[in-house]
Amino acid sequence: MDVRLGDVLEMKKAHPCGSKRWLVLRVGMDFRLRCQGCGHEVMLPRSKAEKSIRKLIREGEETT
Repeated sequence: MDVRLGDVLEMKKAHPCGSKRWLVLRVGMDFRLRCQGCGHEVMLPRSKAEKSIRKLIREGEETT
């Protein structure tokens, strides 16, 4: 999956704050993501993050 810095990911499960959208801050073997609802940041292994992505949102376009 082609995930880039600045992309917004919509995940399958919601964060405890209720938001499903995460901003990509770092890409590599791990993803660093920031919750769009509360601002909490997490590091996830790439394999786990890619399994839980429902939608990839880039500036001005939406793809699945």
